[in-house]
Amino acid sequence: MCGRFALYDIPRVRRSLRIILGEDFEPLPTSPRYNVCPGTWITAAWHSGEGAPLALGQLWWGYRPHWATGKAPEPINAKSEGVATSRYFRSAFARHRCLVPADGWYEWLALLDGKQPHYITRADREPLWLAGIWTERPDGNPGCAILTEPARGAAAEIHDRMPLALDDDSLAPWLDPHMTDREALRGAVHHLDDELLTHWPVSRRVNRPANDDASLIEPADDEMG
Repeated sequence: MCGRFALYDIPRVRRSLRIILGEDFEPLPTSPRYNVCPGTWITAAWHSGEGAPLALGQLWWGYRPHWATGKAPEPINAKSEGVATSRYFRSAFARHRCLVPADGWYEWLALLDGKQPHYITRADREPLWLAGIWTERPDGNPGCAILTEPARGAAAEIHDRMPLALDDDSLAPWLDPHMTDREALRGAVHHLDDELLTHWPVSRRVNRPANDDASLIEPADDEMG
C-alpha cells in the first residue's frame, strides 16, 4: 500500500519534468513535507479537464467520485490489477490519470515486538513518479488515489504491496488523456526497475502525522527507531 510519503525536493521534481516531458511549471508555493498523510492536499501532475494543459498542482488525497452516495468509500489507494475494470475507478483510469511525485515512501515491517517503519526511496535519489487517478469529488474538488501493485525488489522485504512507480518513458503515455485503450496503455506503461529501490529503518516518530521534519528520513539509531 502507500499511506505515507515524503516530498521535499520540489525543484528537482520540476527539473525532472522539464527533462522527461519537455514541460516546465511555475514554482509551487509549497514547503518540504517529510510526512505526507492521507486526507491532505498533495502535489500532482495532471490535466484538469479536456483540452487543459498539463499542470503541476494540488489534489486532495482521497478518491470519491461526485456521483458516489451514502457510505461510499474514499480510498487513498487503488489496486492496479483491477482499476481498469472496477466501476468505481474505470472512468478515471481511462481519462483522469495523474502522477504523484515523491522522494520516498514509508512502510512498516511487522516484527515480534512491534512494527518498524522503513523509508523506501531510489538509490540515486531521483524523484519517484507514482501512478494515480483522480476524480471530481462531491464537494467539487479534485481527489486522487495512488495505484498499488505487488511489491518488488527491496520493497518486498518490508511489505507485500507498494505504490506503482513508473519509469521515465512511461510518464508521457500515462498522462496522455487521449490514450484510453487499456491494452495500448498496458503496452506503453512500465514500472520502475526494482533494482533502483533501497530502504532503511527510520524513527517511529513518523507514526505521528504531526511530526514533519527532515529527521524522519534519517536512518534509525537502533532497530526499533
